[in-house]
Amino acid sequence: MRDIDAISGDVLDLALRLHRELGPGLLESVYETVMAGRLSAMGYSVSRQHPVDIHFDGQIFPAAFRIDLLIDGRLVVEIKSVEKLLAVHGKQLLTYLRLIEQPVGLLINFGGETLKEGVRRVVNNHRPSASPRLRVNQSTE
Repeated sequence: MRDIDAISGDVLDLALRLHRELGPGLLESVYETVMAGRLSAMGYSVSRQHPVDIHFDGQIFPAAFRIDLLIDGRLVVEIKSVEKLLAVHGKQLLTYLRLIEQPVGLLINFGGETLKEGVRRVVNNHRPSASPRLRVNQSTE
């Protein structure tokens, strides 16, 4: 089983290449299609528009949500092509992570001039592998 951080790295490398070569602002479905094809060619298991059920009050609501890409059954990738990411986009990804009980997801926005400000890593109870003194952006509480 591949390390989640290695999978994330491959996805981000590919996203950078796509943004550079295809340019910003295409439909989300274009980036999703190309990413899925390239990741599959790299040996990853890729599920597009992966259905997510909701269990509530004893009932199951099948395919209430759809995840853009689920890589190796572990990494959730939500693709956007908007001018600017909003807080709601991160909340959407966190909801998916919670529903399928996965620790890490990537939110990638292909709509901006550069991809740098369009990438967010969203964590759901993820236990980092690095020691606390090596981690960045950690809480000081």
